[in-house]
Amino acid sequence: MNAAVTHPHTETFLPEIPPNRKKRRKGSYYSRLEEPLKAGLVSEYSTHIPSIAEISKFRNSLKQNICVEILLEGFHRTFSELFYLLNSDRDRRESAEPGTDLARQTPLEEQKDKLETMRRHLSRAEQAERTRSWTVVCEQRLFLGRYFSSQEDLWLRLHFCHSCADREYGGRSRSATEARVHLAEHYLQTGELEQAQQQAEICIQQAEGGDWLDSDGQPLKLRGAKALWRIYLKIADPLLDAEEYRKALALLHIGYDEVLKTEDKQLEAEAAYGLGLTNQRAGDHKRAKQFFNTCMQIYSTLEDAEGLVKSYMAMAKSLQSEGNIDETVQWLEKSADVSLSSGQQHRLVDAYLRLGKIYNERSQSTRAYEFFLQGYEVACDVGDVSLLDQIQVRCSSMIVTALFQIFSVNFGPFVSQVIVGTLRAHRLMEKYSADIRSATPTALQRLLTWKDTRQPQDFSADDSDSAMD
Repeated sequence: MNAAVTHPHTETFLPEIPPNRKKRRKGSYYSRLEEPLKAGLVSEYSTHIPSIAEISKFRNSLKQNICVEILLEGFHRTFSELFYLLNSDRDRRESAEPGTDLARQTPLEEQKDKLETMRRHLSRAEQAERTRSWTVVCEQRLFLGRYFSSQEDLWLRLHFCHSCADREYGGRSRSATEARVHLAEHYLQTGELEQAQQQAEICIQQAEGGDWLDSDGQPLKLRGAKALWRIYLKIADPLLDAEEYRKALALLHIGYDEVLKTEDKQLEAEAAYGLGLTNQRAGDHKRAKQFFNTCMQIYSTLEDAEGLVKSYMAMAKSLQSEGNIDETVQWLEKSADVSLSSGQQHRLVDAYLRLGKIYNERSQSTRAYEFFLQGYEVACDVGDVSLLDQIQVRCSSMIVTALFQIFSVNFGPFVSQVIVGTLRAHRLMEKYSADIRSATPTALQRLLTWKDTRQPQDFSADDSDSAMD
């Protein structure tokens, strides 16, 4: 009994828990975490807790984030204008017919670059308003007007150009004057000619006293005059269709006077050419030729081959209308020479066709055939189907030889035989008629021989020309 008390049982009911277990755990796992801390790399393992503002950027839409930023910066007018434009864009797309380009456009509120650009420059404009820096206001709005230049953004271009040009303060600045030019060109493009004329005239008036240049380095006064001239031409078109020539000419002379003030020779030649065509259409060929002469002098000085050719062609048309065929041929030949040397293939074809038509009307069929064939060959080189169709309509049998080569390849020998027969018939009829008209002994003998044999004869070119003489 005493022995039992003296020597108790050494085994325990639960396993012994080592007192240093936590220490060992720290030494294994936590020690690996302490290493980067000791090495100074705390930032790589620390967890960033996002703020409410950062979380909202992920949860909110682009439109909401932009608008909140504008309000936080204190630009309330910018917020109102941007919100108005976003709503306008939504209404435009909702009212569009399904399947149209407008209905398929990406909503403005989803286009980050455009929203950021508007926010930035409208904010600067509002800041400039607070300091009454009106020129800066107009510059920022003009920038936005020029920025939105694509077809789908023309409504934004119109909005910002008007907000620049129509301002009570700064509306006569250089930037506002340039905005007028953009508005005039926009309304000309959309056919709103009254609005276009008004904007162009105001632009010229405001640019009168200074040497302002637009954003591309072009004189604003010259650009306004160009726009106004094109507008007057558009307004004159329906007047000419209604044969109200006096009204049309009076309008164009006003535009021509504005053009002369710019002292720009290229624009002056363009305006003179337009007035020449208008007088030509009105039947006043004498006056038309005066303007065409002005064109030719200017284009010759500028070494403008394209301008020279169109002036030559217009002069030839007036001369032909007056019955001066020899002079008409001279001007057409000049236009053909310049067109050939300057590579103006389409105008070269037109000159050849007109020359061929004149010679054909003068019964000089051989010469006419040569010009028609030259025109056809040039048209083939260009590869313009419309030109080839025009030649076929205007020249008919005169180009049958050239057409023979094409038909013989594509349609076989039967069609080729038909064309050859047609060609022989035309050639024989020409020479037969020439022999009858001449009534010379040689011609009569040739006719009698042909009558007796009923065989096509080989008429030489010399015989044909002498017979036609």
